[in-house]
Amino acid sequence: MNKRFEDFELARFLSFRDKKVCERVKRIRKKDICRHANKNFKIRIIEDETDFLFSYVLDLVSGIKKSQEEGRRHVVILPATNPYYALAAKMINELKISCKHVWTFNMDEYADQDGNTAPRTWKGGFQYFMWKDFFSKIDPKLRMPEKQIHFPSTKNVDRYTQRIEDLGGADVCYGGIGWCGHIAFFESHLGTEWVGDLDGYLDQGARIVELHPITVMQNVLFPDAGSSGDWSWCPPKAATIGPKDLKNAKVVKFWDSLRFGEAVWQRFISRLAAHGPVTPLVPASILQILNSELILSGPVADDIVCRDEAIN
Repeated sequence: MNKRFEDFELARFLSFRDKKVCERVKRIRKKDICRHANKNFKIRIIEDETDFLFSYVLDLVSGIKKSQEEGRRHVVILPATNPYYALAAKMINELKISCKHVWTFNMDEYADQDGNTAPRTWKGGFQYFMWKDFFSKIDPKLRMPEKQIHFPSTKNVDRYTQRIEDLGGADVCYGGIGWCGHIAFFESHLGTEWVGDLDGYLDQGARIVELHPITVMQNVLFPDAGSSGDWSWCPPKAATIGPKDLKNAKVVKFWDSLRFGEAVWQRFISRLAAHGPVTPLVPASILQILNSELILSGPVADDIVCRDEAIN
């Protein structure tokens, strides 16, 4: 029997390979993307990209200020480097907001083939940029004590989730959806062990992991890798938080706005995570069953239109 060419199977290295689901979610229109059956999972769109970035900074800083005013500890899980952290530091300094009550836990950090995490001095690492762009720019009189600033490492990764739990879990976990659907560096291929066991998957904490090929390709397009697609630059492993850290957070807020020139690659994976099945093969799909919010930039929310459709 002759098969249509478009019935080809998806590449074997992909973790999620249900082509019918992929076809369904990529046809979700912008006007429908915010609709979801779970009322605890909110999706919204911020059209203007400058407004989008400012909104993230404002959300971060306002959470710090509100908790200060309420006299309570504020525990935050932070995603990887973002140049707009410098704006957050400036806002904190201008408003003279004390961060002495703030405890930060970064999501992840690169590691070598033996699982040794990057030192703070390595200029490709998340510790380096977080200190360069954020922590060091906060007035020392306002900055959180260094003992309250945490990064997952070879030495502490086995206790990292427990440390967050000891503080009552994160008040807010910020992040974004990776190209393979990962949360932090908890990659899609790790989920093969828990297919059919979602409760077991949600109980997985921080660990050292092997990076997925898509993640390597994604990360070498960023400026810290020279925006050159130099896959020889990217380390093969990382220390990362796990699904349990999102489950334990009071609220999870993922912000999707990443693009490379005209390529808005989060357009598809955001739809798959938000409107596909909840599965360990698409880690960010657990947002659907948590108290969470997915904020999309206008370009990410735009309809997926292939070239032939656009021409016709």
